[in-house]
Amino acid sequence: MRRLIVWLALQVFALSALAQINTDRVLAIGRNALYFEDYVLSIQYFNQVIRSKPWLAEPYFFRAVAKINLEDYQGAEEDCTACIERNPFLAQAYYARGIARQSLEDYDGAIADYEKGLEFRQDDRQMMVNEAVAYIQKADYDGAEKVFEKLIAAHPKYSMSYLSRGAMYLEKGDTAKALADYDKAIGLDPYYAPAYGNRAILYYQTKDFDKALADLNEAIRLDPRESGYFINRGLVRYQKNNLRGAMADYDQVISMDKENLIARFNRGLLRFQVGDNNRAIEDFDVVLQLEPDNYMAYYNRALLRYETGDYRGAVSDYDIVLNEYPNFLPGYYSRAEAKKKMHDNAGADRDVWTAYRKEEQMKKDRAAGKSTTSSSNNTADNGGSSSSEEENTRERSDKNIDKFNRLVVYDKEEERRSKYQNEVRGRVQDRNVRVDLEPEFVLTFYEKPDAVKKQLYYSRMVDDFNQQMVLKMKLLITNEEAALNEDQIADHFASIDDYSARIGRNPADVNAYLGRAIDYMLVQDFASAIKDYSKVIELDPNSVIAYFNRAVVRYKQMRYEDSNRKAEILDMPASSSMTMNFTFGGKTQRITTQTKPNMADTQDKERAYNHELITRDYDMAIKVNPEFVYAYFNRANLRCALRDYRAAILDYTEAIERDPEFAEAYFNRGLARLSQGDTKRGIADLSKAGELGIVNAYSIIKRMMQ
Repeated sequence: MRRLIVWLALQVFALSALAQINTDRVLAIGRNALYFEDYVLSIQYFNQVIRSKPWLAEPYFFRAVAKINLEDYQGAEEDCTACIERNPFLAQAYYARGIARQSLEDYDGAIADYEKGLEFRQDDRQMMVNEAVAYIQKADYDGAEKVFEKLIAAHPKYSMSYLSRGAMYLEKGDTAKALADYDKAIGLDPYYAPAYGNRAILYYQTKDFDKALADLNEAIRLDPRESGYFINRGLVRYQKNNLRGAMADYDQVISMDKENLIARFNRGLLRFQVGDNNRAIEDFDVVLQLEPDNYMAYYNRALLRYETGDYRGAVSDYDIVLNEYPNFLPGYYSRAEAKKKMHDNAGADRDVWTAYRKEEQMKKDRAAGKSTTSSSNNTADNGGSSSSEEENTRERSDKNIDKFNRLVVYDKEEERRSKYQNEVRGRVQDRNVRVDLEPEFVLTFYEKPDAVKKQLYYSRMVDDFNQQMVLKMKLLITNEEAALNEDQIADHFASIDDYSARIGRNPADVNAYLGRAIDYMLVQDFASAIKDYSKVIELDPNSVIAYFNRAVVRYKQMRYEDSNRKAEILDMPASSSMTMNFTFGGKTQRITTQTKPNMADTQDKERAYNHELITRDYDMAIKVNPEFVYAYFNRANLRCALRDYRAAILDYTEAIERDPEFAEAYFNRGLARLSQGDTKRGIADLSKAGELGIVNAYSIIKRMMQ
């Protein structure tokens, strides 16, 4: 952080001298970073513009968008206010400030902002949905209903209107109207998983477990990575006495998120019920590592330790529970039994007599009309009510120790927030279920961790290059780039200076140009990166790395420029989309497919020229090294963007022939084949992709088989 501050001070000084010619470019680079979800980096660029030209409205607005995505809502609100002071006619600024205020629970302020934004952009469905949700959050259901009426009148086929209103009706307890709205939302968009998830909650609350199970099955089919659906299905299966099925659901959640407390606690209880005591103890151990004040986990572990003969461990856990809940009578009796097993008869007698005296005192208090509980005096203050909707479940925040053996469910407040979370974050218009093409690969230094995909991408060429150790870091191949943190940002700007000094001493240092090009790429300065990659190619016409990465950067730059022409800024970084027509059994399904390249009009001369430049770079990379499979893959993705599926299939096939385990190539070739009506081979490719670890492939296969 200290190095970052020093670097920023130097940059500000430099900018003050060159503000007239550099601020537009710095702002553009910041917007690049924002578009590609590199929020911390984008803020650094916007900071520079603000320091150089503090009278501009734009950088405050863009910085606010970055802060919203980083959940710095207070900072975002302040930036939006600064933007509005400089330009009071920017509707998006009111919308962004409304999101920030709503997240800060300033619902009146958010509503006022949405109303102001709607003065400039009437019938904007994003702002109308958010305004309705703000009314719901302040429990003004009449106000919300009026907004929903306007929204549905303006956008009668917008499924999110009905889904959000259904959630409101469910909060009000009007299950009939809620169900009607959920049914309508699903009818308008049958491939949106949260609609089924919300309707399942309604069915669960009305004890229609069969329908709840069916909806959760469908939600999981559409979105197999959402752990909440598995947790809820586990609960439904438990209510239907399907312990094995419930256990399988909690296993699945833990395989995706080892630190999921609800799944761990519930699986521990189920293992306890079926006599799998040692593994139940393991689950409660993890719960207590993550949540050391979970006294229900201590009590359950104490009971399990007693069952497994660990009496000393059981007594230790009972001590912790009774210290927090001194009126919990079962704890004293249980500890007495454990002490007897340890031959501590005096201690056991003390616990029995303590429990007896407390029980007698409670009887006297009840006779005198005093309120008593069997748990500690602060139970009522710990978030739980004395009764639960279901006798065998409790909300996570319910700390009543008497409910130690009940399955945990999401809190109603947490559940309510989750229903509106996406709307409040400002991307409510993007509600079509999307089938994502696996994105293009890049040679870089960082990648996102992925709990599902664990494949290591390899190239002999890249391995040989890394062994030369001519760059400061090891290159890796990935299609899941990671955003830089503050230290990394500072390191790469310092690295740019180092490479620039090297180039000054030796203008023919090809490795310095290559290292600086990668640094520029990482800090989202695409123009400078392209310039340096071009210099590398001039000095070394056989540099596959330079051709490949220059194509990737040109690809990114084209997408960003397209987004500026078409997209509303608050939807950034929404990916672009295309529609594929898939035919199966004589029935055509139109699926909106999210792709990394933008699908603007391919007749546009500028875009056609950019596509040609990118294609030529991949062509050269393949010519120099025909075994570099990632160039075929990226060129195929580009051809999908141009809807040239036949050529894309040929490229994916070339990649697969060179690497038969290339899961992403199978997946994308499957989608391309489906778009061409080749259903049989398309599904076969998706099946292979699923086998190799791309789990979304199975969801698409099931959809096509309907």
